[in-house]
Amino acid sequence: MNNISPQLQNQITQFQQVQQQLQTVTSQKMQMEAQKREMERTKEELSKSTGDVYKGVGALLIKADNKEALMTEIDDSLETLDVRIKALDRQEKSLREKFQSLQETINKAMGSRQ
Repeated sequence: MNNISPQLQNQITQFQQVQQQLQTVTSQKMQMEAQKREMERTKEELSKSTGDVYKGVGALLIKADNKEALMTEIDDSLETLDVRIKALDRQEKSLREKFQSLQETINKAMGSRQ
């Protein structure tokens, strides 16, 4: 293992960095998708409600005066989450391609050394 070329060592380091980035992006995407599902459930429940509605502001619940404005706010949040999820999806795809490419390169280099 000590006689690995500097180029191969660099590729292994890049591979590890891409792997970490991929894990981070995948985790972020999963969190955003969970937030989106929660927001969709909130919107569904809000549309069913007939009485007073409250919205969370920090650790407080404040009575919402306008249910329609609250629905619009939720729609805007959903739209923002969609954009972020799509961006993370593109980033994840790019990192996966880079990950596979580096993996193949490293495997070939290691295979030719044996």
